[in-house]
Amino acid sequence: MRKKFLLMVSLACVMVAVAACGGKSSDDKETTKQEAEKSDDKNTSDEEDTKGEETDGEEDENYETGDASLDDPRNQDEIGDNELLVVSFGTSFNDSRRLTIGAIEKALEDNIDDYAVRRGFTSQIIIDHIKKRDDVTIDNVTEALDRAVDNGVKNLVIQPTHLMNGLEYNDIVDEVAGYSDAFEKVAIGAPLLTSDEDFEKVMEAIVDATKQYDDGETAICFMGHGTEADSNEIYAKMQEKLTEAGYKNYFVGTVEATPSVEDVLEDVKKGDYKKVVLRPLMIVAGDHANNDMAGDDDDSWKSVFEDAGYEVECVVEGLGQLDAIQDLFVEHAKAAIESLND
Repeated sequence: MRKKFLLMVSLACVMVAVAACGGKSSDDKETTKQEAEKSDDKNTSDEEDTKGEETDGEEDENYETGDASLDDPRNQDEIGDNELLVVSFGTSFNDSRRLTIGAIEKALEDNIDDYAVRRGFTSQIIIDHIKKRDDVTIDNVTEALDRAVDNGVKNLVIQPTHLMNGLEYNDIVDEVAGYSDAFEKVAIGAPLLTSDEDFEKVMEAIVDATKQYDDGETAICFMGHGTEADSNEIYAKMQEKLTEAGYKNYFVGTVEATPSVEDVLEDVKKGDYKKVVLRPLMIVAGDHANNDMAGDDDDSWKSVFEDAGYEVECVVEGLGQLDAIQDLFVEHAKAAIESLND
């Protein structure tokens, strides 16, 4: 049977003869695979656009992150003919991993029949940290793909849990392309924010999750990671969607790019707000959410807003905990599976 490789994203990107979009060189791919050896997590992380969503690693040692045994690493063999590989950057915050990535995986398993759900993380640093601290083994993407090959999987669907189509998403496409001849059919699902409909659904999800705070006196601020790449525009687009929909008390900013916390503070000051609620615009609530957003350092979002005179409440919960976000990933995975029959 002629092998079939499909990239299921609503973007101007075409794959010919299993060539991946993104144009990264083999040296760049090797850097991605060897990130733990080449650089520390803080310097390589760029949420879902270079090396992932969380600058997680040793930072979680200051926190009680939960019981790792409650999380299913989904690295079992006996996969069967059809596999749905869920690829995430990962986090070493155990409770958040279970409540976000684990919940997304469970939603996919519950709503998609005849596909065995397995896990792969892109951050080797996080994988190694979890193994050392908790003695829990999580496959990296290469190991997960090799496991699929060894188990004789025929139809492979990869569903990334990335927020955007950025460099790390393209790294996944590159690596999967190298395995296309090992399977009869392969498809890759779209990241969370791909189509205009996706933006509308995510907007409604975050508004619904915070509607109890929208009293006219509270500014509701979402903190994304940010990137220097063009895909950073998703944050401005989400802000535009919120404003156009009449959610005037909602603000979106980033840790590493623009809008910065200073930009968000300037916008908040234009209103008559007494209180600020902070919540991460990230799939998981790991190091960024606990430190850069809710931490006590002078430059955390919490401290910046408190210093400006606002009462601050931090909601340290990742987007992956929201049912509507889980449902959207299910939709994207189903679309990828349906594409195998085209």
